[in-house]
Amino acid sequence: MNTMMMFLLPLAAVVLLMAPLVPVYTGVTTGKKAKHAMIFNLCAFFGICLLAVVLPLGGFVSAADAAETAASASSAGLGYIAAALVTGMSAIGAGIAVAAAAPAAIGAFSEDAKNFGKSLIFVALGEGVALYGLLISILILNKI
Repeated sequence: MNTMMMFLLPLAAVVLLMAPLVPVYTGVTTGKKAKHAMIFNLCAFFGICLLAVVLPLGGFVSAADAAETAASASSAGLGYIAAALVTGMSAIGAGIAVAAAAPAAIGAFSEDAKNFGKSLIFVALGEGVALYGLLISILILNKI
């Protein structure tokens, strides 16, 4: 019974949070009413997240267990966050670099076919940033 409640309570919270958005996504509600539904949904979501942190339900987490796992979980968690940030930020940087270099490379190639090799190098350098970020994230994950 207890495991069923652990599954049904979060499911009920998700269903209640998504209920105002059903008319928005089906196209029934538009304009100002849809904007209010989205704002209400975001506020309710963050409110429930805050309540879940402040008032843990049912005593599922005890202070003794939390103290034992806090040190190991925080270091591993920070490592996973670091790996995710390295990969994400390097991919965003590579996307910005390729977005600037690729149109210029296409323009240079369309004017003179001899510029293909030079322009391809600049595009590949932008993509290399994402590969370096992926390499660093793999190194971080190996240390965890």
